[in-house]
Amino acid sequence: MTQGPNAPVLPGRRAAAPPRRPARLSGPRLTGVALGWVVAYGALRIYWRLGHAPGDLSPVGTDLVVLDGWDSVGLCALALPVIIALGSGRALSLDGTARRTLLVAAGGVAIAFAACAALLLLDVIGAILPGLGIEFYPIGALSRSACLASGVLVALAARDYRRRTRAGCGACGGAAAPGPLDRTPRWAYAAAYFAVAGCLVRIAAQAAVGFGQNPMSSGVSAVLFEVGFVLGGSVLPLALVHSWGRTWPRWTPRAAGRRIPRRLVLWPGAGISGALVLYFGLMLLQMFWERLNGRNPFPATGGLDLPETFFWFAVPGYFAWGAGMAVAAVAYARRTRTACRTCGH
Repeated sequence: MTQGPNAPVLPGRRAAAPPRRPARLSGPRLTGVALGWVVAYGALRIYWRLGHAPGDLSPVGTDLVVLDGWDSVGLCALALPVIIALGSGRALSLDGTARRTLLVAAGGVAIAFAACAALLLLDVIGAILPGLGIEFYPIGALSRSACLASGVLVALAARDYRRRTRAGCGACGGAAAPGPLDRTPRWAYAAAYFAVAGCLVRIAAQAAVGFGQNPMSSGVSAVLFEVGFVLGGSVLPLALVHSWGRTWPRWTPRAAGRRIPRRLVLWPGAGISGALVLYFGLMLLQMFWERLNGRNPFPATGGLDLPETFFWFAVPGYFAWGAGMAVAAVAYARRTRTACRTCGH
């Protein structure tokens, strides 16, 4: 005999508890972790600035770009009141304009941290594929990782604040996110194919100057990089918008028809697109600045002499690849999530 949803619990039996979601870092705990991390990283920046820096930390000498030295210390100092405000109980009652201002400030600080750590893209490639010839700076990579982690923590604090100040779910009273997309919108398809086009532009630029004109070493690492390059510029963007990026195709052994774990597609898409946008976006700005001042943004160095035109196609191609995939990743995130993170409705 089965019991209905409103039937009394039989003696000797306990009512089945609803499944509990794993505890997440949020609220005061998240505020404390974010504050402690940023304070510790800021103290390290001060220590290095006072003459204790360990030497060359990247191909450009410093570990960070955009904001370095005392500027990076100032960024850490700016982040502290933002984190405190996000975790403050008073901030929960802010009106629409003040709430949006706080979220914009937090987003700006998080982006600034991420932009400063843009060289982390080279660290990741150099560490995973050491045979490419990209020099790896361990201490600099750790510093850039800590800088990026600071931005991530600020972004998580902002997301937690946004969640706590959002209208509640009608089923459980929890904070409800915007409803999931019932289909992939056209703008997401356009963004994904725009990303693929950016990758093709980058390949075409290399073909125009010759594939032998490449600063990377040859060997297994180079082959793996090229395979990952092609997959990341074609399969991954399209997986973010097509059904085979959410459900295993029919020809997949033992997994056909099953749902693909969300993180398996979303995390690489978001991570790679963010890295491309930050790194090559900053490079593109630098190129404009150098050219406006009458200088070649990429003078011949290290025996590599490529025409400037190559970079004016390759760098925007990379940026378009990252920007398009970032938009497609947003659509994928909304397409595959539930409206309420508490009860799943």
